[in-house]
Amino acid sequence: MSHRTRQLKVSSLARVEGEGALHLTVHNGQVQRAELNIYEPPRFFEAFLRGRAYTEPPDITARICGICPVAYQTSACNALEQACGVELDPPLAALRRLLYCGEWISSHALHIHLLHAPDFLGYPDAITLAKDHREIVERGLELKKAGNAILELVGGRAIHPINVRVGGFYAVPAPADFVALAEQLRRALDQAIETVRWVAGFEFPDLELDHELLAAWEPHRYAIERGDLRRTTGGVFPPAEFPEHVVEEQVPHSTALHARLDGRRYLTGPLARYTFSSSSLSPLARQAAVEAGLGAECRNPFRSVVVRAVEVVHAVDEALRLIGDYERPARAFVPVAPRAGTGHGVSEAPRGLLYHRYELGEDGLIRSAVIVPPTAQNQPAIEEDLRRVAAANLHLADAELTALCERAIRNHDPCISCSAHFLELTVDRT
Repeated sequence: MSHRTRQLKVSSLARVEGEGALHLTVHNGQVQRAELNIYEPPRFFEAFLRGRAYTEPPDITARICGICPVAYQTSACNALEQACGVELDPPLAALRRLLYCGEWISSHALHIHLLHAPDFLGYPDAITLAKDHREIVERGLELKKAGNAILELVGGRAIHPINVRVGGFYAVPAPADFVALAEQLRRALDQAIETVRWVAGFEFPDLELDHELLAAWEPHRYAIERGDLRRTTGGVFPPAEFPEHVVEEQVPHSTALHARLDGRRYLTGPLARYTFSSSSLSPLARQAAVEAGLGAECRNPFRSVVVRAVEVVHAVDEALRLIGDYERPARAFVPVAPRAGTGHGVSEAPRGLLYHRYELGEDGLIRSAVIVPPTAQNQPAIEEDLRRVAAANLHLADAELTALCERAIRNHDPCISCSAHFLELTVDRT
């Protein structure tokens, strides 16, 4: 067995997005290499943004992802507003944060209930899960609806919102528009707390990652739609210094770029956010985290489902707070005049840090654009997790080992369109 090639194939790695393959190389019982091959064709968004007006990226980049379009819109707006020297009025900034809470609720609810939970409960998919546990899937759908309701009211629609613009919004809701939404969110808060209790009861394999962590960070609140950048080593730095620390490189086995933080692999996403900012969660979310057995930090990627559930509690609670404090802004947007310069913007997509950089000319046209999505940053860390998981479980049969590798991938909710609908796992043993 040690001198044959072992091929494990899955016709469709469901419950993630995109296309990819995993290649393991095993020598003398040791996993020497784990390569996650993203083989979807490049999409060239950075290239066709060149020459476009500075007002266009929020609408164009939203099309990169149908699950987290607000993240792309927000990072784009943050970068362009910095380049043009504009800051939002506080009510508009609060409304942008509320919109982002809607995306967190919707995306996390989808991932937890329909994509990730079947792994822990022994079901191949959410449809099969629903046959035995209809109430669980319906709870997830209700939570997702609550997130979508925020996106529809503030953003104009749930997928690829049309109400976002550089400087704010095209229109802002009246306080009365939030009455029905607030009631829906109060029900969602109870559902979110129950979800934390539910996922806390899953069985989690032992795996403590040692990757460096990187996340947006603010001193006194849980960073969502903006922030400086905090890392495990080296303290805090502003988004403008992102290119000094993070370098993307092409690897032979993937069409997706890999990113390194000062030459090292690193991880963004819920584990990084929680580790740096758990003390800034809302009181209800902190209580839910404690009851779920989470400490001040979490480094087990299999327990990321618990962290996401806690973040849903926080996002719903935060949305209710923002609605309670809402007063209709005096204006829907801050005027933004173009100027020559470079702007850097970050936000925390549900899957992790999303960075945008735009260089503008005096005419307001984009000279260059750089977009670094979360999964591109996380791929080296995902590969290392896969290597460690496989190394500890080479005794498993083909089907079991493949399923475990799929679980390890889904821990990170990859999306590069976003990761892997088709996984061909090839194990070379020499």
